[in-house]
Order: sequence, then C-alpha cells, then structure tokens
Amino acid sequence: MITAWKQDRVALAATRDRRACELCEVANAIFYQIRTGCQWRYLSHDLPTWSAVFYYFTRWRRDGLDQRIQELLSRQVRERVRR
Repeated sequence: MITAWKQDRVALAATRDRRACELCEVANAIFYQIRTGCQWRYLSHDLPTWSAVFYYFTRWRRDGLDQRIQELLSRQVRERVRR
C-alpha cells in the first residue's frame, strides 16, 4: 500500500520526488517514535532524518493511508482468528 501511494504521488508531481529514503525505514522510524514516545527531533540516528519521517507521517495521515493500513491489518488479524 505504501509503495502504491508513493507511485501515485510521483505520478501526480510535475517533477520526480526528491525525498529519497526507503519507505520501510520510514515506517520503522514511525513505529519507533510511537513505541518510545520520543520527540520527532530525537529519533535514532540510524533511522532516516526526522524531517523526512515527519513529512511522510503527515502526508500519510492527510491522505488516510494510515487508516487504510490499520483496517487492512485488523481484517487480517480477524480472519486469522476466524471472526
């Protein structure tokens, strides 16, 4: 879902997306921030820059991607336990 979102955003842009970082690492950084509760600026240095992570976080929230991912994961868990 994240990759499809990224491809749609690049296709809509007049120029290529200049933010070059791995989306998997961005998701890991968001999980880290949620788990630890740290401020964005204090993300671990082995993750993408805080500004890039925050950029994707706000875009995904604005576009509703976070909700779609949550619904998908919820459905998968419910199917696994046969509800």
